[in-house]
Amino acid sequence: MSEDGLQDAAILLMSLGEAEAAEVFKFLSPKEVQKLGEAIAKTKSISRERVEEVVDRFAGVAESQSLLVTDSGDYVRAVLKRALGDDKATLLIDRILQGGDISGIEGLKWMDAVSVAELLRNEHPQIVAAIMVHLDPDQSAEILKNLTERQRNEVMLRVATMEGIQPTALKDLNEVMFQVLSGTDKVRKSSLGGVKTAAEMINLMGNAIESTVIESIRNHDPDLAQKIMDKMFVFDDLIKIDDKGIQMLLKEVASDALIAALKGAQPELKDKILANMSSRAAETLREDLDSRGPMRLSEVEAQQKEVLKIVRRLADEGQIVLGGGGDDAMV
Repeated sequence: MSEDGLQDAAILLMSLGEAEAAEVFKFLSPKEVQKLGEAIAKTKSISRERVEEVVDRFAGVAESQSLLVTDSGDYVRAVLKRALGDDKATLLIDRILQGGDISGIEGLKWMDAVSVAELLRNEHPQIVAAIMVHLDPDQSAEILKNLTERQRNEVMLRVATMEGIQPTALKDLNEVMFQVLSGTDKVRKSSLGGVKTAAEMINLMGNAIESTVIESIRNHDPDLAQKIMDKMFVFDDLIKIDDKGIQMLLKEVASDALIAALKGAQPELKDKILANMSSRAAETLREDLDSRGPMRLSEVEAQQKEVLKIVRRLADEGQIVLGGGGDDAMV
């Protein structure tokens, strides 16, 4: 969601009142709650005209939506497949329509990475891997960074070689992790884990940890390590995105984050970014880059990670295509 969209959502929720806003929050994911909460906290004073404009626009959108569906099951299948693609949709359809339950793992999404890492510290790497693939890659990466190097490497090896999770394994995890995962024999094999999932997690761990994880996997299986590296997408790989994709990305990235991220970028990537901006905006960015003094590498990498999160979201939404890595040139 863009910054303007977040602010509009914050304004709408503030206009609803505490009770109604609380009901809306019940349907949001942990990340959405956090982002909206931050947006509301930053919203100090809004004009009556702005509030009325947001509310009127929401009312118009709401009125245009039909709530009548002849077959809710078919509707869920059609919507999820259109929104997520067949693979992701199939997993969710199984959970929604066939009674699959991972309510325990959803609870982990609300916990901070240090707490989850502490909870999993003494668990078998296979169990930790099965849990990691149910979380968002950025949360999994933060959790894994808080494990010991040995456990982290063992977990990532299992994530990369995981081809799915059988229903019986889900039941075992349910017993071990206080109902973290559960399932029934009717639930299909969950297509989670694998090389792509491992690459997404490793991408978000930071360069130092990334190198040790890849090296550990390479020692076990050189071909697997290469497959993971082929799927990884680092900041300088932005140069592989076409001009339309770069322009789409620039609409989503805050200027301060872009300046910091580009401090550590290759000259060719800087040139490509500047070429996709208006001449005035490009000149301003050049001046900001020149005037910004030396920055800590950790700060630059942190901002690059934030940009990569936006890139992956846009790629998941089908708005941009990530070139390079993998046979199908998609990440």
